[in-house]
Amino acid sequence: MFLVADPRGCAEAEGRRPVLICFSHLRWNFVFQRPQHLMTRAAAGYRVIFFEEPEFAGTTELFLRKTESAEGVLVVTPMLPSAVSDTDTNMAQQALLQELLFQLDAPVSIAWFYTPLALGFAGNIRAKVIVYDCMDELSNFRGASDKLVPLERQLLEQATVVFAGGASLYEAKRTLHRSVHLFRSSVDVDHFATARRGPADMTEPDDQRGLSRPRIGFFGVIDERMDLQLVDALALSRPAWQFIMIGPTAKIDLASLPKRPNLHWLGLKTYQALPHYLAGWDAGFMPFAHNDATRFISPTKTPEFLAAGLPVVSTGIADVVRDWGIDGLVHVADDAAEMAASIETMLATDRRPWLERVDARLASLSWDATWVAMERLLRLSMGQATPVQNAATAMAT
Repeated sequence: MFLVADPRGCAEAEGRRPVLICFSHLRWNFVFQRPQHLMTRAAAGYRVIFFEEPEFAGTTELFLRKTESAEGVLVVTPMLPSAVSDTDTNMAQQALLQELLFQLDAPVSIAWFYTPLALGFAGNIRAKVIVYDCMDELSNFRGASDKLVPLERQLLEQATVVFAGGASLYEAKRTLHRSVHLFRSSVDVDHFATARRGPADMTEPDDQRGLSRPRIGFFGVIDERMDLQLVDALALSRPAWQFIMIGPTAKIDLASLPKRPNLHWLGLKTYQALPHYLAGWDAGFMPFAHNDATRFISPTKTPEFLAAGLPVVSTGIADVVRDWGIDGLVHVADDAAEMAASIETMLATDRRPWLERVDARLASLSWDATWVAMERLLRLSMGQATPVQNAATAMAT
């Protein structure tokens, strides 16, 4: 194989930002979560390329579609002629990646992997540091490739450092690599705290404005991790409550979504719009199913709900219980009756003492601090004791 950037010059020696290329199974313009939070912060000090999974354009031409995010991340999407075999798809992406690396005219400092499947075309990339940021146990998801497990073993052999997105994932990976580090889901407190001003001071979205109260909401990807029967039973048991469901669907039939007069499926919303919706909610809920796909999850939305000032009830997901439930910051309930009772308690309780404890916890949790700590490990792995000075570092110091 190949995957060698043109060696002419040295980006750091020439004063140019070092290159970080991220291989992600999630699209940049999908739900804004861990990869987007970290890569936007990385872009302050690195030349970040976000390499998405391919799209099949139906043309005969192979090319990379390139767009730049508002934060300066270069998002590249392989555009392939048609859905073909995994081997052909990898060969096509391999060729496009080789062309991209040549055009960069700089060595790759960091190769950052979210999916082991990217090794199928990027397995021999030359980088000073190889990162495996494990945010999910992808092999447990519906329709997962049977190549994920062996390719993850290969990625663990090649990685310089491994990051785990939650305590359960950390415990599962800590003995598989010499340098595994726990970085839990973080939060942009300032962004979500604007929801605390309430709908009177926030522009309420048109598709929510006319709904009666109380409003109980969820936001995130709607897939096999959601207990749709629980959602349906809860909506049926409390017909006077309005349940607002925000997020795209994935890997499930739209016809399987329960339909009730008080159940509102509003679809994907931008990250910027979320506080406007949350400002008009009375509580949040996280109706996760108990299955293989949720065994290791550490939902980013948990601290986001709390930053918005919304009390939230969740099913008994291990990391939610351990990180938030034991301390009483999140209610835990596993059936419709228990969940309804928890929501009634939350609606009737003075939030001020709870918010004081929430804010004390959130004060030590931020994506800025997470990136600074990650980047320090990366610089040490490259033999450089001083981290790259960027916006995130400045904000944390």
